[in-house]
Amino acid sequence: MTQPSFAPISEVDKVRPSYRLQIPLEWRATRAADQVSPDHPAGPALGVPGPDQGYVFLVAEELFEDRIQLSPGISTKDALHGCCVVASARAGRLGRAPVGKDVEMALLLFGFLDTAPDDLVEWRTRLFQGAAHDYAAQRRIVDSVPEDTLRLTADQVRERLSDWRSLVVVSG
Repeated sequence: MTQPSFAPISEVDKVRPSYRLQIPLEWRATRAADQVSPDHPAGPALGVPGPDQGYVFLVAEELFEDRIQLSPGISTKDALHGCCVVASARAGRLGRAPVGKDVEMALLLFGFLDTAPDDLVEWRTRLFQGAAHDYAAQRRIVDSVPEDTLRLTADQVRERLSDWRSLVVVSG
């Protein structure tokens, strides 16, 4: 509230002048890592942005941790982390947060929920070993799943699992 000039007030109670901030200088995105477009860059190992992607780990542990069928060399954490990043990529491509169906689709795709063909188990063992603590391994897992496969439902993946090589990119 303003104070009239004729009202007697002590020096400490007077309104002090405010600080005037300088108008910011012009700025442009010119550094090497600056993103100059509103579109997210696409390509291998760049990921898929999406809302609330960390929630997928809670969903996976709550709904699927006790249902996973493991093979030697893969821990439960490796299987869940690898499939969670695929589920996050699927949800991000669809423009939403991950849900249980995304995790189910990823677990089915790599044969962790149903009986998987022996050659799929052998391939996924090399792919998933240490994935819980290795970002590069997680990126390889996501990059092995084409966008067409990410758009499939869990039931469609289950029907086509006998021909699993048509659903993923097998390298190495």
